[in-house]
Amino acid sequence: MGASVPAVSAAAPAATYVPPAQAAYNPYGGFWIRVVATLLDGVIISAIATPLAFVFLLPSIIKIVRAGEASQDPPPEALGAIFLVIPLIFAAMWLYESLMTSSSWQGTVGKRVLHLKVTDVVGNKISFGRATGRFFAKLISQTLLSSLVYIVVAFTERKQGLHDMIAGTLVMKY
Repeated sequence: MGASVPAVSAAAPAATYVPPAQAAYNPYGGFWIRVVATLLDGVIISAIATPLAFVFLLPSIIKIVRAGEASQDPPPEALGAIFLVIPLIFAAMWLYESLMTSSSWQGTVGKRVLHLKVTDVVGNKISFGRATGRFFAKLISQTLLSSLVYIVVAFTERKQGLHDMIAGTLVMKY
């Protein structure tokens, strides 16, 4: 009569667990987190500089405006105050960034809050001289190339800005 056909099992293959894909860890501080750190530092610097500017510069500015309205030369002490306070504010910004970056914190308050630190290219703490060079490289690139130069951070492998490349520094997450 007829040959019997062996039964074929219709069981589905066992499902295997596939863990969700995870982005590779990037140890470098990227563009947006560095923008936020810079904004935090700007708030801190402004909170200190604005009252000082009002106390020291506003009286001089008022004297200059009044002299202009009266078609007179501004008083020399009014101009002297402006030429004294502006360099002092600049020096305070330089010292804030360079001293904080070369300290054991390895970054400004904004970077510290966001768990970022500035290192040399092999991960060591940087010196005050290198931090100063980084500050002035940042200032020069801002002045000559505008703030758009910071967009470079988003596209470089180690998330370095032009000032980081010049100073031989990295901004790392910790």
